[in-house]
Amino acid sequence: MAIEDGQKQNGKPAAFGHKEGAKTLENIVRYANKIGIKHITVYAFSTENWKRTQDEVSALMSLFQSYLDDYAKRADTENIKVKIIGSRDGLSEKMKQSIERAMERTKNNTGIVFNIALNYGGREEIIHAVKNIAQQVKEGKINPEDITENQIEENLYTANQPDPDLLIRTSGEIRLSNFLPWQLTYSEFVFIEKNWPDFTEKDLDEAIEVYQKRTRKFGAN
Repeated sequence: MAIEDGQKQNGKPAAFGHKEGAKTLENIVRYANKIGIKHITVYAFSTENWKRTQDEVSALMSLFQSYLDDYAKRADTENIKVKIIGSRDGLSEKMKQSIERAMERTKNNTGIVFNIALNYGGREEIIHAVKNIAQQVKEGKINPEDITENQIEENLYTANQPDPDLLIRTSGEIRLSNFLPWQLTYSEFVFIEKNWPDFTEKDLDEAIEVYQKRTRKFGAN
């Protein structure tokens, strides 16, 4: 499952929306773990978000870092595995350390895998994968004609994870915004009008019910 937020704040300060969104996120991940969802990926900060004002970016990074340091402890007690997907380029050393601590602390947990897409861009991810594969070709480990979809997937940030069955897009937005373009190829989409901080467990249940009524053909007639 993948969740993408439209980041609308209803006229309130951005920091307010992000803090409320973090509370909602924690509740939803806990509930998803409870009902047996195995993977959930949320879009926290995109590579394009660096274009925001310096004050907002600084506030966001500070919020993310403190959240990771604090949340990793609770996630560990709730058997949640935290993974941060995205580029480390441009992140502060302190942020990188917080990322590594969160993943290291929860790496052996066997519950839901909670992917946080931080400094993530779908096209950047594909470029990253292509560069890795090109390096393997250069080193003689593989031949160009042997490159397959599986090899590309093994070099994505989500390597060894299944593609999302369902994408939930909140805030009334109906675009992908460079989010998991490879992985969402055959996912079902559910669009919800309400903003992410207002998203509830009931909304998740209803989105899953909509998904369960869909017939997935994976490109077949």
